[in-house]
Amino acid sequence: MAGVELLPKEYGYVVLVLVGYCFLNFWMGAQVGKARKKYKVFYPTMYATEAESKDAKLFNCVQRGHQNSLEMMPTFFMLMILGGIRHPVIAASLGALYTVTRFFYFKGYSTGDPQKRLSIGHRGLVGAALLSFLLVYVDVRSD
Repeated sequence: MAGVELLPKEYGYVVLVLVGYCFLNFWMGAQVGKARKKYKVFYPTMYATEAESKDAKLFNCVQRGHQNSLEMMPTFFMLMILGGIRHPVIAASLGALYTVTRFFYFKGYSTGDPQKRLSIGHRGLVGAALLSFLLVYVDVRSD
């Protein structure tokens, strides 16, 4: 295959993390589907209002947790794909950390208390972002 031999042999770890994130995303989507049935928020309604459902906030928190992950997905994938070309093991490790924190972010948000999304999710994200910045900075300075 042309081009594949240019990738480091450890790049498969990056691909594995990205596929794992896709499965997490499918699971979150299924949770939104269950919440739609439970709280009686039917398509095409994206977010519930208090007038439509007394459980609007609970549904909206589940929906928002998934929506936020979808919003972050393109940036995460781009950084994983590009960062993995030069540092596949580090990128995959940070990507795995990010994926795990997205799970806890979603679980916390889904409780209906948006503040619970911050308990672990953002700590992992901030840590991964700082490590990524340091790696890029050190890599650029050493060239």
